[in-house]
Amino acid sequence: MRRRSLCWPLLAGLVLMATVAHADDAPVPDTLKQRIAACTSCHGEQGQGGDNGFNPRLAGKPAGYLVRQMQDFKQGLRHYPIMEYMVTPLTDDYMREIAAYFSAQEVPYAPQPAQRLPASALARGEQLVTKGDAARQVPACMSCHGVKLTGVQPAIPGIVGLPYDYLSAQLGSWRTQTRTATAPDCMATVASRLTASDISAVAAWLAVHPIPDDPRPAEISEGPLPMHCGSVEGSHS
Repeated sequence: MRRRSLCWPLLAGLVLMATVAHADDAPVPDTLKQRIAACTSCHGEQGQGGDNGFNPRLAGKPAGYLVRQMQDFKQGLRHYPIMEYMVTPLTDDYMREIAAYFSAQEVPYAPQPAQRLPASALARGEQLVTKGDAARQVPACMSCHGVKLTGVQPAIPGIVGLPYDYLSAQLGSWRTQTRTATAPDCMATVASRLTASDISAVAAWLAVHPIPDDPRPAEISEGPLPMHCGSVEGSHS
């Protein structure tokens, strides 16, 4: 369930940049492209996502969500050494600038490989995503992430078309409390009610579910959220 690889291109790039700067002390151009170079080296030039299954798509996600995630890494609520190192010196204004860039990008989704799961497992994944499990007090993913599963402004992310490895790793991290969010942590509550096989089923179904013609996040929720979420309510902090 845990992320298994580091973004070596970023590490190599940082070493190279330090070497070049030390060699000739040439000024680094202060452009947005330069300032987000560390982001795009892992997440793609337009935030379309990395090619290792663990660096997720940023393009088109609500800016409030992206800011909140950088803040969570900075505050130690999310854990990944490279991200924690990169965001530590950033101001909130800088984070908002980065988030606005990636939120505005519109690029095609990369197709995700299907997992070899029995039909019953995929049916279970579809049930949890579209209807939830009332007996376990698990709301449908659609009740928060939108009927198109492409997120809701200003702070609920899209989850359709993300890599299986990323989705299962993040749900697993919430389930084991190695990823947290601002209280009340609704995702931790939901994940704690899922089994490992549930997580695999949900991730597998979402990864290959068709992307809607209009993948932009909804402007408003279709109805009231099933539980309070600090990461949503505090998205403008």
